[in-house]
Amino acid sequence: MRAVVLSGPGVCAVEEVPAPIAAPGEVVVDVERVGVCGTDVELFTGELSYFETGHSTYPLRPGHEWSGRVTAVGDAVDPAWLGLRVTGDTMLGDRTCRRCRRGRQHVCEDRQEVGIRGDRPGALAEQLAVPAWSLHELPDPVDATLGALVEPGGNAWRAARAAGVASGDRALVVGPGTIGLLTAMFLRAAGAEVHLLGVTGASLGFARGLGFADAWTRDTLPDLPFDAVVDASTAPGSPALALDLVEPGGRVVCIGIAGTPSTIDTRTLLLRDVTAVGILSASPGLAPTIAAYRSGEVDPRPLVAATVGLAQVGAVLAGIRPEGSGAGPKVHVDPRLP
Repeated sequence: MRAVVLSGPGVCAVEEVPAPIAAPGEVVVDVERVGVCGTDVELFTGELSYFETGHSTYPLRPGHEWSGRVTAVGDAVDPAWLGLRVTGDTMLGDRTCRRCRRGRQHVCEDRQEVGIRGDRPGALAEQLAVPAWSLHELPDPVDATLGALVEPGGNAWRAARAAGVASGDRALVVGPGTIGLLTAMFLRAAGAEVHLLGVTGASLGFARGLGFADAWTRDTLPDLPFDAVVDASTAPGSPALALDLVEPGGRVVCIGIAGTPSTIDTRTLLLRDVTAVGILSASPGLAPTIAAYRSGEVDPRPLVAATVGLAQVGAVLAGIRPEGSGAGPKVHVDPRLP
């Protein structure tokens, strides 16, 4: 089969690789759609911290935001999975450690991450093998595009929930990229008054087109009390800014991650009685995200600017927008295309 292979920093090619075989407890999925993520870009550039820790090594096959159809099952897997449309968890814990037994496999010390960590090949390929226990069935209203948006949506759902907002509360999302906009959608669905803080006029204009009229730069941000601030940016100074902007007694949620250390003054955290929460992984949020997409409560389809084939992935990872792209921040890949 064809698969995207990263063999070194900045080196990306589509190669013929052996098709996966369904091992005991696993399934093989024919991949229909894959989202290109910022993590994939860091794998391409070599900047991901996992290279320093040894959790990721070249060559590797990226792709962890995916949807597809089960076409083979291994031993000890219910054959009822055959033919079902699915997506799956990125974080694959060892299922034996204390964290896994407590339902926190996404922070298992020995976890694999599909397309990222632990030599688990990713979904930027025609087929993908994953454990059956990691699957989530996709209902008919959740098409291939939405299915590949479940993983980022699960991260955003968790961030919105961690913000703890209720109807009538005011929330600020810093960073109007894919995760920030998805978080804003879930916050809006919870009844919050949602504001967005960004840098470029294009990204803020796109946010306004999604119905978020209150989209600001630092210079235009009004002096309002924010009950929760979600940092979905990659700027090292954003967590400290979020802490400065949140109301005393409010909540700061950190889901963006910078390439260099971020610092906050814990005296401010304490003296203002602020709750700070870090979010890693969509794992606990996958099922509720599928439900929100199915009901139409949240529809992130406009975030997808273009859908390309495997041959164009290298250019996308290098920051080249596909010709004819829309204004959204997300590029999808259909491995069935040339």
